[in-house]
Parts: sequence; C-alpha cells; structure tokens
Amino acid sequence: MDLWTYEREQWAAGHETVCGVDEAGAGPLAGPVYAAAVILPRELDIPGLNDSKKLTEKKREALYELITAQAEAYCVASVSAEEIDEMDILNARMLAMNRAIEGLSQTPEVCLIDGNRDHGSAVAITVPHLCIVGGDGKSASIAAASILAKVSRDRYVSTELESRYPQYRFAKHKGYGTKLHYEMLDQYGPCPEHRRTFLKKWEARKP
Repeated sequence: MDLWTYEREQWAAGHETVCGVDEAGAGPLAGPVYAAAVILPRELDIPGLNDSKKLTEKKREALYELITAQAEAYCVASVSAEEIDEMDILNARMLAMNRAIEGLSQTPEVCLIDGNRDHGSAVAITVPHLCIVGGDGKSASIAAASILAKVSRDRYVSTELESRYPQYRFAKHKGYGTKLHYEMLDQYGPCPEHRRTFLKKWEARKP
C-alpha cells in the first residue's frame, strides 16, 4: 500500500499541515509511555519506512536519524510510570500524544492517529484528527512517529533506567514482562520506575 494515501486525502480536503501521531511502550511493566508527532515534507521518500514493530533495532535507529533530520517538525513526549498509575494507561497514552502534538513547532491542521482510540475517561485528543487502525503500517507520517516514539523510549530505558537500576537489566528487556524481568522483580521487588498498576499479577503470585 502507498504510505501517502491518507496524507493525500487530507491535502485534497484543504489541510495543508498533516501530522502523524503514535505512541510506544503501553504494555511494559516499567518506565514511561512515549509518543511522537511528526510533520513530514510532502511525499518525502524515506526508503524502508514502515511500522516500527516490523523493523530491526538497527533499521529503526537509522530511520530515526533520517526522520529527525528531514521532518518539517517533530516532537517526542512521555508520561511517567507514576502518572500512568495515577490515571491508567489509556489516559496516559492520550496525554502523551497530546503533549507531543502541543510540542510541535508548527500547529497541524489535522492529525493522523494510530489506533481506534482518541479519548480515555479523563483525557481526549482535542485537535482535529482521524484515527487509523494499523496506521503505523498505512501512513508515512504515523510510521515516522512510531519510529521516533519507539527509538526514544528504548534509548531512555536502555541508558537512563539501566544506569539508575542496573540490577533489573532494563537494557535487555526494555521494561516488558519477560521471564528475565519477572525473575529480577522476584529478586529485588519493584523500583520507583515500575508501574504498580501493572504488577497485580506478579503481586498475586508472590508467596
């Protein structure tokens, strides 16, 4: 599928500035959830651009450099583990996306948002937008946003959290609920970066 179809539809409708928005890290047991908003030059050719989940880490890193160098505007934002626990992950995802959109140096006329949700119980996407299920594989702008969000979160977890809490081996599992991560939780218990609301299953099986 042509990755510019959705953008072209918006341009044809008179929206000059189209932004792609996606988030990364909704599922892990620890660390922030990240979101990115990206406005690309029209029809920009970025070889290999795709949904970040379908790319290798090396490819994502290379594309991150290309996108940040060539985007008309971009912003990456995050919502902390503590905030996630206070509101819930759906509201936190919406808040991260709002923060990314608000942080852009240009105001988009319309945002293309990955997924089928544009609001939680307390936080909603307030700018004009269109939700696209599987958008990170269908829209160039959303694919670019998915890469920036994923790479930014992975870098933060692998460097910042890894150095602060080396015993959990965050660089290895990126905060996801892997066997290794659960073993480290069994050994050390949660740290301040763990999302307590995500640890119910782990807490339930503790002796």
